[in-house]
Amino acid sequence: MPVSVFLSADMEAMYNVKVPMRDGVNLSADIYFPRNEKGPFPVILGRTPYNNMTEESIESAVFYPQHGYVFVAQDVRGKNDSEGDFYAFANEFEDGHDTVEWIGAQPWCDGNVGMVGASYVGNVQWQAAVMGSKYLKTIVPRVIGHNMHEANRYVGGALHLSIAAMWAMRHDGRTRQDIMVYNWEQLFSTLPVNDLDRRAGKRVDFYQDWVKHSDYDDYWKSMAIEERYEDVRIPVLQIGGWYDICAAGTFHNFIGMRERGGTGTARANQRAVVGPWIHSASSLTHAGEVDFGKESMLDLQEVELRWFDHWLKGIDNGAADDPPLRIFVMGANEWRDEREWPLARTEFTPYYFHSRGEANSLFGDGELSTEAPAEETPDHYVYNPAFPVPTRGGNTCCTPELVPWGAYDQRPVESRTDVLVYTSAPMEEDVEVTGPVVVKLYASTDGRDTDFTAKLVDVHPDGYAVNLCDGILRARYHESREHQKLLEPGKVYELTIDLWVTSNLFKKGHRIRVDISSSNYPRFDRNLNTGNDAGEDSEIRVAHQSILHDREHPSHVLLPIVPKG
Repeated sequence: MPVSVFLSADMEAMYNVKVPMRDGVNLSADIYFPRNEKGPFPVILGRTPYNNMTEESIESAVFYPQHGYVFVAQDVRGKNDSEGDFYAFANEFEDGHDTVEWIGAQPWCDGNVGMVGASYVGNVQWQAAVMGSKYLKTIVPRVIGHNMHEANRYVGGALHLSIAAMWAMRHDGRTRQDIMVYNWEQLFSTLPVNDLDRRAGKRVDFYQDWVKHSDYDDYWKSMAIEERYEDVRIPVLQIGGWYDICAAGTFHNFIGMRERGGTGTARANQRAVVGPWIHSASSLTHAGEVDFGKESMLDLQEVELRWFDHWLKGIDNGAADDPPLRIFVMGANEWRDEREWPLARTEFTPYYFHSRGEANSLFGDGELSTEAPAEETPDHYVYNPAFPVPTRGGNTCCTPELVPWGAYDQRPVESRTDVLVYTSAPMEEDVEVTGPVVVKLYASTDGRDTDFTAKLVDVHPDGYAVNLCDGILRARYHESREHQKLLEPGKVYELTIDLWVTSNLFKKGHRIRVDISSSNYPRFDRNLNTGNDAGEDSEIRVAHQSILHDREHPSHVLLPIVPKG
């Protein structure tokens, strides 16, 4: 029987408390209580695969009891002191629900439970929420999206190689294995991709399944939050970042819950706070090379505490009356409240690609303007998977320095001839782009499959070119993320590349730029251009790409322009 341990004048704890699951497996929880206060109390729960005594958990364990909450930190199934076998994402619906039900029945719980945490620890909140426990009154997930296929493991049909491989190699065991002596450059280059774990000296079942299930099929749908918004019947506060791996997913959840949430209360009480942050969310003033200043930082614990105080304690502190969205506008470097997404006043404006057929590299003749093209020569480039365009920042995480996170000068990659660069004239006045961004690309290739990438860039007067958002499309998924359809060589296709979301003020004198290519490696796995099964293929084929921009094929980026005033 766990014994209560005195920690300080403010709190005491019980360690390694066994919480029974429906199948008899016991999960380990550390429980932190307010001291010298009369219970029962509302409870905050964090469920983690990363060890329930991480810095994040300990910060919550100290913070919440000081504010009149019990905090429960639980190792998920198969991790650290919890029994059972770990398989990423699969058991968190039932285990999360059973844990909330157990907490709600304890004498120290007043019947009100909330959940907190980031990344995987945010995903388990959504998975518990769809199960409908009467005790779970709200969740506060940070930096997590709407399904693990599109947000974390695949983007546009391309395997998010760096994070999938790194996460699987670190977290397949009972304990976290952050310090591992791997040559990641060599590991990422492994072909076929499904052999990477063996080359690392392991065999990871869930990594094998991720590679096998490249389609958005029942494997992913069974774990996806977006398939079950109707089952979430509670208010949700989300925390996200423009450079986070789940930036778009935050808004998918926000819109999905406002439209399909299971109760009127849930639909009316969706909130999101999105800053200029990478996956660590408001832990730094900078994202990559760009520093957004101290004003970009928020005390997220205080933000979450205010939310919990209202929904778990019933305190009338105005949390339910806040505007639904609080976003940080980069460039202007200021916070702003909004009421919907996309913003109702948005003017979706196409900026068209132009060139005389030589848009290759930063030194080419590619242009970008609101004037539609007439008769223009297509641009061509060669994509060789043996020499892919290297990742330089963007919405990634959890990876070595080989794959940097956030905002970086793109000129080193824009100097390559296999990158097409389209740049506008300098802005005559400030132009704000806030919302979802897509590229409509008219393209052909000489094979049955290939990738196309697109990147939105803010070019400063001195030439510094900082990435804002980007996307990729594995062409075999040009009709659906659920089903593959190979290409007809030489045929021109209208392709849509989702660049996700951003909020940025292009200041007067700055230029808008779009980069087009066919690789972003090792963030994404290389398309080998054969049309074979991507996970099992090891044959490299060079592809010849054509991008059209004429009257019949008006390739463009669709920018969500927010008018002044």
